[in-house]
Amino acid sequence: MTALPATVAETAHLLSSNGYIADVELATTVHLALAMQRPLFLEGEPGTGKTEIAKVLSAGLKRRLVRLQCYDGMDLSAAAYEWDHARQLMAIRLAEAAGQSDRDEISRDIYTREFLQARPLLSAVDPDLPPAVLLIDELDRADEPFEAFLLELLADFQITVPEYGTVRAATRPVVVLTSNRTREVHDAIRRRCLYHWVDYPNAAREREILAIKAPGVADRLAGQVVGFVQRLRGEELFKLPGVAETIDWAQALSYLNRTELTAGDVDETLGVLLKYQDDIAKVRGAEAARLVTEVGAAG
Repeated sequence: MTALPATVAETAHLLSSNGYIADVELATTVHLALAMQRPLFLEGEPGTGKTEIAKVLSAGLKRRLVRLQCYDGMDLSAAAYEWDHARQLMAIRLAEAAGQSDRDEISRDIYTREFLQARPLLSAVDPDLPPAVLLIDELDRADEPFEAFLLELLADFQITVPEYGTVRAATRPVVVLTSNRTREVHDAIRRRCLYHWVDYPNAAREREILAIKAPGVADRLAGQVVGFVQRLRGEELFKLPGVAETIDWAQALSYLNRTELTAGDVDETLGVLLKYQDDIAKVRGAEAARLVTEVGAAG
């Protein structure tokens, strides 16, 4: 396990050395979350790199990554813990077969750590496991009542299991929550976290990201790809391309041995950049040619 960075500059270096180019505001928020041992709540459009921050922190701090992918209908047994009922029943039968008749004693024996199955939330605070980075991904996809389960964890870095007791982390996990804002997350969650809105990067930062993630792409092509995507994000589309799509598109064009962007290249490869047919139909043709011309004129 690596020591936490002591300054904002060290935090920015930790992120960049693991492939994440952060602006000063984001680096500052991440640094404060680490220094103050507070959960970090990241909100923003899909594809802006929120999830990647947790992965980079896990790699940079040399902590295991524990990921809880949220979904509609998720409950405590999937997110935190579950009793192994089959093994408990077997233990009861073995105790009875051995002549043990005290039901209270049997009950105490089966509600021990041996029979408690850890899911991501409990695993992240298990004192017997190495320190973790806990990623609670796309919290807005979970049902609102699920957020109540998180309050104890976010405030005290512990989980109370009624039949067993409280499990508290020996080393507090680094907690990162993300949301694509498909619904509003409750104020009780927000109050326990430091908050940052992760926006699409500007052109200069996206060029830096592309240079790190796709170093084999020709410099001129990389500049044109970023210029095109930056302009495309100003269009009225159902789903704007994220940074991951920029990287994929640049690599795809490079695989096709392109060194310069043309309107024909755009039309042929839009399925890499855009993921909805209505968006592709809107951009393909005259609109793609116009944007390519603008990129060329900008140099």
